[in-house]
Parts: sequence; C-alpha cells; structure tokens
Amino acid sequence: MVFGSFVFIFLFLPLVIFAYFIAGKRFRNIILLIASLIFYARGEPVCIYVMLISTLLNYILGIVTEAAVTKEKHEKIALTAAVALNFGILIFFKYANFFVDNFNLLLSAVHVNTHFSISKISLPVGISFYTFHSLSYILDIYRKKEKAQRNILDLTLYISFFPQLVAGPIVKYNEVASQLKGRKVTINKIRYGIERFIFGLGKKLIIADTLGKVADRIFALNTNELTFWAAWLGAICYTMQIYFDFSGYSDMAIGLAKVFRFDFMENFNYPYISKSIQEFWKRWHISLSTWFRDYLYIPLGGSRRGNGRTALNTIIVFTLCGFWHGATWSFLVWGMYYGVILVLEKFVYGKYLKKLWSPIQHIYTMLIVVIGWVFFGGENLRIAISYLKVMFSFKFLECFNALSDTYLNLEVKSILVIAFIAAMPIVPRLLQLRQRKSYMIVFNIVHFSATMLIFLLSIIYLSPTLDNATKVPFIYFRF
Repeated sequence: MVFGSFVFIFLFLPLVIFAYFIAGKRFRNIILLIASLIFYARGEPVCIYVMLISTLLNYILGIVTEAAVTKEKHEKIALTAAVALNFGILIFFKYANFFVDNFNLLLSAVHVNTHFSISKISLPVGISFYTFHSLSYILDIYRKKEKAQRNILDLTLYISFFPQLVAGPIVKYNEVASQLKGRKVTINKIRYGIERFIFGLGKKLIIADTLGKVADRIFALNTNELTFWAAWLGAICYTMQIYFDFSGYSDMAIGLAKVFRFDFMENFNYPYISKSIQEFWKRWHISLSTWFRDYLYIPLGGSRRGNGRTALNTIIVFTLCGFWHGATWSFLVWGMYYGVILVLEKFVYGKYLKKLWSPIQHIYTMLIVVIGWVFFGGENLRIAISYLKVMFSFKFLECFNALSDTYLNLEVKSILVIAFIAAMPIVPRLLQLRQRKSYMIVFNIVHFSATMLIFLLSIIYLSPTLDNATKVPFIYFRF
C-alpha cells in the first residue's frame, strides 16, 4: 500500500483515524500496530515475517544488552551480537547477490573457472529503514540513553509504524520512547498533520511524478541518442524529482505522525538553496545524516583525532551511506564522491569558497549535486559515466527546439517553474504573516484555498481517467 492511492486516502486512513480516536488511550498503540501490519502486509505479505522475526530478536537482544550494561559484564559481546544480527539480515537480503556476482567477476579476472551462484533474493521494502530503527534501539540501550522496552507491542509499533516504515524518516528510539507511553491529542496537531500530508501528496503526485516521467524517458536513451541539452534536462528533472518525491514522502509521514500525536524530526530543509556541500548535507535527508553522525562518525572519532583521521572518517561514513542506498557500484561511487568533496571543502578550498559571490557558491553546489544525482539515478556506473560525458560535451549548437518539442510540453514547463519556486523557502516566510493580526484573516483564507487546490489537483493526477500506468513509485521504496 502507498500513500498516494485511493485505497489509502479514502479507505485505509479514514478507518484508522476513526478507530484511533474512538479507542481509549490503552488501545491506541494497538490500533496503530494493527494498522501498520496491515499496511505493510498488503504490499509485502511474505516479507512481513522477516520484519516480525527481526523485531522479536531485537526485543530479546535489547533486554540482554540492558542486563549486560547494568552488570557491566559482557556488554560489548551483547552489542556485537545485536549489531551482527541486524547487519546480517540486511546484508543477506540486500547485498548477497551483489557480493556473489562481484566475487565471480574477480574469479574470472584471475582465470579461475569456479563459479558460485545463488537464487535472486527479493529485497523486502523498507528493510534499510527498519534495520536502522532496530539498531538505534539497541545502541540507545547500550549507551544508557533508554531502558529496554518490556512491552513487545510498543517496540513492534516503533519499528513498524506505517508512516515511516518503508521510506523514513529514520526516527531514533530515544526521540520517541516517551511518546510511545502516552500522547496528548490536540486539534491543532491534527489540522497541521492533515495539511502537511496534503502538501506532501502534491509534491509527489503533481511535481515529482510529472518530472519523473521526463527523466525516465531521457535516462532510458542510448548514449548515441542522447544530446547535450537532453542530458541536462534529464539530470535537472531527476534532481527535482528525487527532492520532491522524497521530501513529499517525508512530509506525508511527518503529517500522519502528527495526526496520531507523534513528533518526528524534519527530514529536509530546502537543500537546494545550499551554498556548499557541507550545508547541503545538513539540509538533505537529515534523519539519515544524523543517524550516521551519532552512531558511526562520532564513535569512529569524529573530528577529534586530527585532520587525517577526520578525512578518513568522513570518507568511510559517506561511502557506507552510499552503499546503504543500494547494492551497486554506482551508489558506492556516489557516496565516495561526496566524501571526497566534503574533505576537500573542509581542508582545501572551503575558506576560498566562502569568499565568493553568493550566486557562484550556489551554482557550484548545485553543479556538484546534479552530477551526483546522475551516479545515483543511472542504471549502472558505466551508463552514468557515459551520461556525464554527454552532459559535459558542451555541444551547445545541438537543436534545442527538438528537445522542446519532444519533452517540454506546457505541463512540464509549468511544473518545472513551480518546482524551482517550491524548492526555495518562500512558504515558511509567508507563514510568518500569521503573526501579524492585520494579515491573519487573508492568510488563513489563502492558506486554506491553496491546501484544497493542491488536494484536488492531486486527486485529479491520481484519477483512473488518467494514465495511472505511468505513475512513478516512490524512489526510496527500493532502498
């Protein structure tokens, strides 16, 4: 089941909200847990057992780890067992085929005739996200930030909560442990949550899906069919698609959580206005960045052991961040690419970058980001490199009109303009008008009208009368 579907919007969600609010406080977590399991099972009827078994094992390991930490005896053994279990499950489902395929390539390169083979392993949706939730739970117990959860239903709800189950944001256990015990329902939170969900729905269905169809068509071209202008249009459309797709999902997840009175951290903060790559990663996929910072970068030593170690830690973290996204060399290169650039910014040219004219800083950042998305969105590393060669062929004289006729119809042009505007923090500044009484009535009318318009347009884009076969699934579902 996905957020952007009639079944979810007009059947599943209303029923869950109704059941949640008529139930007493004692049963609200149970209602959400049942809803979460139904939500996941509808899309992954078999793989739900993987998640439930993982949760049960982490429940046991959490209690074992707490006992070891309390007694100050064998706590590292307990932690190692928990980490090995979680990464073992993730590696088996996500990386087993990758490792076997590349090991066979290595054997062929050294002229060894032995060949290993395993069946294609299906990747459970959301396994990267709920594995990181499980690890957060264990690590917070090990660090004595939280006690082990004795109520297995509450722990299962934390790991499987349907708003953030399949594509985040990644919610650290210590951020929601108290919320699992009790939450106060307020009308303002419900209203805000519904509005946030609608805005996220619009980002996904209106902007991301429209630009995603253009990006998919261009990325599917053979290199000899690809032109300079088409390559740049495809990269720009994909750059906008992935932002509005993923930030739209995060908005919907955060909004739904608000309805049920959970407070999740913000996952995006207008990353495309950044003036450096360091700033970009403070604004992009914030929950993942902070997870790697808190649970990997700082334990590795962070920036406390000299410049050389800081550089190494940065490259390690971003390489693993890239590999977390998928079992391909493209994702590994994407992660290393950002790790190296961050090191260069910090120790080589960052101080000079800050002295440049602000628009130049912004152009530099977006150029780095767009190049990065080609690695991220390319089918494989070879295709991504070939695509970049066309982008930087600088064949300006190629006919732009042909590009416009093929891809840039009025809808795409309009959506591109809307995307560029929506990627800037205009709405937060308009929201400040609420604080002025003279603007409050006008603002509320405009805000309500805009919300309803976005919802109606989203439903139109979702309508069966349109070509639903061309709808683009959430990009982060495959991670």
